[in-house]
Amino acid sequence: MSSSFRNFLITRLLLTIPMILILVSLVFFVMRVLPGDPIRSQLGPRVSEEQADKIRERLGLNEPIMVQYVTYLKDIVTFNFGNALTQGERPIRDELGERLPATLELSIPAMIFTSVFGIGLGAYASKYRKKPVDYGIRLFSIFIYSIPIFFLGLIFQIIFGVRLNWLPLSGRMDSMILTTFNSITNFYVLDSILTGNWPAFWSAISHLIMPTITLGLALTGTFIRLTRINMIEMLRTDFIAAGRARGIPEKTLVYTHALRNTLIPILTLIGLQMAILIAGAVLTETTFSWPGIGRYLVERISLRDYTAVQSTIAVFAFFVGIISLIMDLMNALVDPRIRY
Repeated sequence: MSSSFRNFLITRLLLTIPMILILVSLVFFVMRVLPGDPIRSQLGPRVSEEQADKIRERLGLNEPIMVQYVTYLKDIVTFNFGNALTQGERPIRDELGERLPATLELSIPAMIFTSVFGIGLGAYASKYRKKPVDYGIRLFSIFIYSIPIFFLGLIFQIIFGVRLNWLPLSGRMDSMILTTFNSITNFYVLDSILTGNWPAFWSAISHLIMPTITLGLALTGTFIRLTRINMIEMLRTDFIAAGRARGIPEKTLVYTHALRNTLIPILTLIGLQMAILIAGAVLTETTFSWPGIGRYLVERISLRDYTAVQSTIAVFAFFVGIISLIMDLMNALVDPRIRY
């Protein structure tokens, strides 16, 4: 590791901490300034004041706001999110621990699909600029960008789940297989490989296809247009012209030399879109009844569960900060000029 990259890494780590702190603090104070009493919103107007006070004391809501804030930061650091508002609920940490792998198992393949498909089409369109294939890809990017995620998911469910009966409509695995499935990490695809349970593997893959493509296609249009624009500019540069003069094949110039030099803005976009994918999984998980943290957030919002909503959004904020750090480090590896 060079000294410049090491210094850049240390600087970005030090900057990531206050960024995450700002994000989780914003979540805390926004939740506190929202109108209404969270206890009565959850339990209804018939709850006695004595019962409401007991719940406030259990959750620490009767403390001064700065005391609540310090306690909240301690809980964030130790991943101790407490219990939901309703008595008898499981700890929020356990709920998120079970549901987070489901969201990641959906978001990571969707990001890979988006990157490969979007970047590939964008590079292909730039190679055939102002030709029919270029216009077709550009129209596709506009069309796919304008479709809401939930509507696209419903279309896929009707076509591939109801009409053709090729893929399951919802869930992560067939219920008959799930009853005997031994989950180790809650990543069903990985667990089925580790345990050698191939029926469970194919069931998990088949359940993953539709939500992955739905979530991935929703962001493909952005990658197509960004890649195409940057590639067109790169193909006009002198070193590409020199490569053509030397007889280097056009395919090599486009997909190796030009594409590599357009990776900086694309990697930045991948980081931003990965954070959006995790948040956008809320709609996809709801459409496909996918038991991830996005669906959990929707359920808790509908129940007006104050503490669960706050904790889940804090987890989203944490992932935004971490993904931003990873993308900055990847940019620094690709382009050493960023380190200085």
